[in-house]
Amino acid sequence: MASGGYAPGAQVLIRDDLWLVRKCTSTRDGWMVEVTGISPFVRGMDATFYDRLDVVQELDPRETELVPDDSPNHRRSRLFLEAILRKTYLPQTEHGLALADNFLMDQQIHQLRPAELALSMKNPQPRILIADVVGLGKTLEIGILLAELIRRGRGERILVVTPQHVLEQFQRELWTRFGIPLVRLDSTGIQRVQQDIPAGRNPFAYFKRVIISVDTLKSDVYAHHLEHTDWDAVVIDESHNLVNRGTKNNALARLLARKTDALVLASATPHNGDAASFAELVRMLDEAAIANPTQYDVGDLKHLYIRRTKTSPEVRESIKDEIWKDRGPSEPIPVPATERELAVFRELATRWIPADPSARSVSPHQLVPYRLLKSFLSSHKALLETIKTRIGTLDGPLSDKPKNGTKRQTRPEGPAAREAARKAERDALLDLQHLAEQIEDNDSSKRKALVDELRDLGVGPGSDTRVVVFSESIPTLKWLAETVPAALGFARTASPDEKKPWLGFGGAVQVMHGEATTDQEQQDIVEKFGLRDDPVRILFTGDVASEGVNLHQQCHLLIHYDLPWSLIRIEQRNGRIDRYGQQQRPEFRALILTSDIPWRTDEETGQPRTLDDRLVGEKLLKREEEAHKIEKEGSAAAVTGLYRAREEENRLTQDLIAGRTVEESLKQSRQGGAAFLADILGQVGAVHERPEVARAVVPKLFRSTADYFNEALRQVCRPNPEDMLSLRRDDDGTIAFEPPRDLLYRLKALPKSYLDEQQIMPRKNEPARMRVTFSKKLAGKRLEAARETTESQWPNVSYVTDIHPVLDWLTDKVLVEIGRHKAPVLAATVDSPTYLVQGIYSNALGKPTIVEWMAVSGLPDNPVVEELTTDVLERYGVGPDMPGRATPRDRPGLSTHVPAAIDVAQRHLVGLEAKYREQIDEALAPYRSRVDKWRQEALFATARPKEAELNRTAERLLKLAKSLETASEPMLRLLAVLEPHTAAEGGTE
Repeated sequence: MASGGYAPGAQVLIRDDLWLVRKCTSTRDGWMVEVTGISPFVRGMDATFYDRLDVVQELDPRETELVPDDSPNHRRSRLFLEAILRKTYLPQTEHGLALADNFLMDQQIHQLRPAELALSMKNPQPRILIADVVGLGKTLEIGILLAELIRRGRGERILVVTPQHVLEQFQRELWTRFGIPLVRLDSTGIQRVQQDIPAGRNPFAYFKRVIISVDTLKSDVYAHHLEHTDWDAVVIDESHNLVNRGTKNNALARLLARKTDALVLASATPHNGDAASFAELVRMLDEAAIANPTQYDVGDLKHLYIRRTKTSPEVRESIKDEIWKDRGPSEPIPVPATERELAVFRELATRWIPADPSARSVSPHQLVPYRLLKSFLSSHKALLETIKTRIGTLDGPLSDKPKNGTKRQTRPEGPAAREAARKAERDALLDLQHLAEQIEDNDSSKRKALVDELRDLGVGPGSDTRVVVFSESIPTLKWLAETVPAALGFARTASPDEKKPWLGFGGAVQVMHGEATTDQEQQDIVEKFGLRDDPVRILFTGDVASEGVNLHQQCHLLIHYDLPWSLIRIEQRNGRIDRYGQQQRPEFRALILTSDIPWRTDEETGQPRTLDDRLVGEKLLKREEEAHKIEKEGSAAAVTGLYRAREEENRLTQDLIAGRTVEESLKQSRQGGAAFLADILGQVGAVHERPEVARAVVPKLFRSTADYFNEALRQVCRPNPEDMLSLRRDDDGTIAFEPPRDLLYRLKALPKSYLDEQQIMPRKNEPARMRVTFSKKLAGKRLEAARETTESQWPNVSYVTDIHPVLDWLTDKVLVEIGRHKAPVLAATVDSPTYLVQGIYSNALGKPTIVEWMAVSGLPDNPVVEELTTDVLERYGVGPDMPGRATPRDRPGLSTHVPAAIDVAQRHLVGLEAKYREQIDEALAPYRSRVDKWRQEALFATARPKEAELNRTAERLLKLAKSLETASEPMLRLLAVLEPHTAAEGGTE
């Protein structure tokens, strides 16, 4: 049994077959070794063994057999060396990014910062809260970090948890831009799972990389599997929904935090104004980060979160105008109320919300009048629905307790008094209902203004202009969708769904809200809205689309039909089109319903206050716009000090009830939260502080990934890939080929719809076909075309990144070219025989802590060890132009010195271990100190846990730190031997 595990890339003999180690994990049953078959009987097969149950024989590097390489220019050997370099995980001591330049995205420095922070020396585990504001590209930031974890062997098993309506969007981004395939377990995916795996089998054991909605994951279908599943990395999007203790969401998140190494939480609104709730989020990342959840210094947490706004200096510097156009103004459109609408306003101002704050409303529940006002500011249809609901409540059983958090005014108590109050309110509701019922479509000034504005913007038959229209009210959305299109000239036809008459406008109109559209329908609508050739022109949507949904691909116009009483919600709405990748200037409109009915006078200014959209909505619209221009704010949350739309709206309404203005409410709210939020809202990653992101240094033998791919294909698919794979290369950079069976197996994680659309899987009488490219320009064009001119947003050409399954498959093929326990001999520009050796130390988890690439020469009398870098390899002449030699000159003599070369390399590696150990200890010491400090402070916290529980947690965390120390003997491997060549030698054929 190996004391430190088996290094990835090492060859092991198990059950008389040779296997390549892909991953090694410490378990209760010894080392779990995940391998890929090398010898002919198991070639291409994946398997898992436990070294307590099977004999896992490591091959002694001193007994390595030297073999000739008769391939052109030693192609086989160069590919073999490159494959080992690629398959060897980056060590724990490497904090630089290795893959940042190889993704389908315009690289922005600010988008690399989360990965930089998560992988820094400050974190024993890669755990981070990405709290960037709406639109900065959190999905891209997550993709970069996941790719880096995969490169380090810490991303083999990935679980991504998102809201249902962004599942496909998230999955598509990770595949098209990063080459990371995720199995989608939505309703369609679940059916596929049931077909592919035995009943009762843990799907997470079958699928290693999964994306699933939080609602699906906490269902009984999966809940019982989670306790028995460990992950390398878990991503939870919109993580602010996890903080409420006692909820299923919170219990799920806490469980996942315990079952994963890396944890990535993402939220543009990570805080709800309460210290304890933010502490709950942070403690999922690091249990020892906060001792007292009610009182702590957020300055001590900056290693765990990152938050930037569009006004952050580094973001401003890195985002170019062609990548994200500057936002346009938020334009209020005043709409004077019609006479019948004024009648409703008069009724509200007289009986429901009297001018004198001390005067009694007809309703004893203080929030009810403002709910009626808000619904009327949306539409008379919304008001009628609110009245109906309220009458239903009043007609129900009499209760002393107000419902839905409403507050009751001081009134005489007793059954008779309460019954009288209820009757008075019901009568007033019926009077208000009568007035609202008098309003017809043509009496709605906002509806007319919307039609006029849409016409002015160019929306109509024959136009390509698209607009998204937001409303908080479902009755309003339905009514607008049924009446506005015809007013714009869209032809009405029979609807395929009688419950959705707006579908009878030839697809020009879509409606999306949580009540009438399923999760799958929401995904379909968002996809349609992003396709240029789809007929949809107007999307009427509620705030279900205000979080996480991309609506900017074909749209830059947004209209608030009604305005939420929340800055955060306005910002979230605007962020649907004002986001990374917006290529036109986003423009915003808001319909502001006005009346001339006198109401109250502002005590400070003496100016009249009106009971219409100027009371709240227009002020918030302007304030949200200002926040995005002020560097110290940059977001709506910075204005109020609150991070939840509901809390913000409730507080504002309570302040209105108390007679305060919107300005007074915002000021008081910010003062209450500013002290705690100051550091969270501070700018992170300013340009002058950290101008560059550190990059990992790994030797390489090929100028590009494309060169490696092309030569590998020629070597693996002999005599030529054109015949073996029916491969075709187009002038535009497309490489089309028929994927073999073992590659198809790796691609099964991709969406079945995508595999079918692109004919990647074989059909009856039709072979499989895959199209890939290394051209970012071509891949970008095809991705754009998929958004514009097809029925799917999946591009028909896949961009090959360094972690793409096709490249991974090809690398595994290359590794078996040399053979079991063998090393090739190459003719190179060296003065004496030079032995290329890989040396690895690992921690108790089987992850590399030290990786050294060494060139040993001068044997036997004057041994010299040189670090093997790209420059050194070039100096040795190891490259595509090197002369080949089919037969080594002195293979027996070279073999004689193999043991000495390994011994020299081992002594050198042991000599370096102390330096690396000091580096690791330096990285872990602050964490150990934090754990000890946390244990002491938690003993005196207000809500401290039991001391025994506290000690168990501390010991577990200290054990985690211990497991990251080097805990094995070095593993050495002879990679190749370079033999001097003469100037007269040429290349082989």
